Amino acid sequence: MTATTAVAVMAAPAAATAAPQDADRAGLQSGLDEVVAAGAIGALAQVRNEHGVWRGTSGVAEDGRTRAVPVNGRFRVGSITKTFLATVVLQLVDEGELRLEDTVESWLPGVVPNGHHITVRQLLNHTSGLYDVIPTLPLPPDPAFLDNRWRTWTADELVARALANPPVFEEPGSAFSYSNTGYTLLGQIVEKATGTSYAKQIEHRVIRPLRLDDTWLPGTSTRIRGPHPHGYVPIRQQNGGWQLIDYTQMNPSVFGAAGEMISTTKDLNRFFAVLLSGRLLPGHLLDEMRTPGVESRRYGLGLAWRDTPCGVRVYGNDGDALAYQAYSFSTQDGHRQVTVAVTPNFDGDIDDAAEAFVDKAICG
Repeated sequence: MTATTAVAVMAAPAAATAAPQDADRAGLQSGLDEVVAAGAIGALAQVRNEHGVWRGTSGVAEDGRTRAVPVNGRFRVGSITKTFLATVVLQLVDEGELRLEDTVESWLPGVVPNGHHITVRQLLNHTSGLYDVIPTLPLPPDPAFLDNRWRTWTADELVARALANPPVFEEPGSAFSYSNTGYTLLGQIVEKATGTSYAKQIEHRVIRPLRLDDTWLPGTSTRIRGPHPHGYVPIRQQNGGWQLIDYTQMNPSVFGAAGEMISTTKDLNRFFAVLLSGRLLPGHLLDEMRTPGVESRRYGLGLAWRDTPCGVRVYGNDGDALAYQAYSFSTQDGHRQVTVAVTPNFDGDIDDAAEAFVDKAICG
């Protein structure tokens, strides 16, 4: 255990006093209902502030059934995984095991064309220019998407698919282009630097020290263990319409280091509170995490931020795991936090409603 994670265990914030679960504090329940009305089967959230902890759900756990969404439900967090991986990378920087200005070529020789001009920093802040692997795969509503449901993907396979395409811009560091490929490569770099997988490093450095008991990286395991809402994807039918297919169980190796994690609203709020407190990283590296790679973007080293209508900036990330969408944000001091997870029904765009819920939770 590193010194930083050991301190995190001893100094992690105590949970706020729980508020009554049926209390509609500051309209939070109605706000969560609006998220579901915008295009979801179900949603669950945890809000922490000076009034205590509010946990709520809306909608149902399974399409066409009446069972409520479990308030402590597990869900696939998608790209929120990137913040965990970035934290591990920056801890390795702090320990002198690697540097932000190290090139990809120095760690993964011959893997990436132009890898001698692309740095670890640029992989973290999405300014590498590397083509994103996701558009190279069949995606919903294409029926071919289901052909890969149980397939195990290796990092090498995913990287090769992406690098078969030219970079989206020529000069690394000159622009922002979101790339899951970059985080797949970071997972490989962590393995080279430590001799163990990125999943083991995240578990050792973050999950266990913070006692995130309901958070794990499933690898190729297809199930979500414990209580959870079901997630769905739309698939085109022969008649030209589309049907929701239960996609709760699937092989998450396709997300890999860029998005395979499963967690809960409680665990994500705890993680971001400890991270932003400076108890996982020294101040200068936390500052690096909050520094945009490109001035026009609100994304640093695996960490995003947004300014709420009440003028309060919140830090965190959001994630799209196809059948699940999650949003987790915290004020810098950790006094106000919100995590919301949604199982979309694809009848509408839930982003605006989810962001409005985040604003309501932070601003009151």
